[in-house]
Amino acid sequence: MALFNRKSTAAPSAPATVAVDPALTALTGEYAIDPAHSSIGFTVRHAMVTNVRGSFGEHEGTLKLDGHNPANSTASIDVKIASVDTGITDRDGHLVSGDFFDAEKFPLMSFRSTQAEQLGGDKYRITGDLTIKDVTRPLAIDLEFNGSATDVYGNERVGFEGSADILRSDWGLTWNAALETGGVMVSDKVKLNFDISAIKAAPQA
Repeated sequence: MALFNRKSTAAPSAPATVAVDPALTALTGEYAIDPAHSSIGFTVRHAMVTNVRGSFGEHEGTLKLDGHNPANSTASIDVKIASVDTGITDRDGHLVSGDFFDAEKFPLMSFRSTQAEQLGGDKYRITGDLTIKDVTRPLAIDLEFNGSATDVYGNERVGFEGSADILRSDWGLTWNAALETGGVMVSDKVKLNFDISAIKAAPQA
């Protein structure tokens, strides 16, 4: 089901009426991300030999899906840095300190989409601006649309999961420590992981 704009390789032709998928049209609307059933996390290599995983427990955002003109669909997410959780209190404290995120001075990480496209089937790529520590750089996130459903409380939901690789140094996250055996304590490459459930807002009267 195409939520965003499809790329066309067909030769130009005379204007024609394009049939709109009724199931796609029905998804049109504004959605609020449900933090209780969503996860925004990361994976980073530690000491060159293993991976550390973490997540941000507090975040909010909206999706605007336009089934009539999917290219107009957008996403907006704000993440509270101080909510980082890697399972180790001391490590979490280091991450929110000035060595890394400096959460007291820069409390939020944000993403604002600028473009979306279908890659094939239910796979998409959404491109936008990621801001960390007042540094804004472009980010492309590969997503898979998991479908839509009405839950037991009558909420209309859509679901996505996806990931993106970044270099943390691009956003000023440069702290590190050299290892005696060579290499560094924390890799520059970080994998961001997204598992999103969003609830459709009721139509305004």
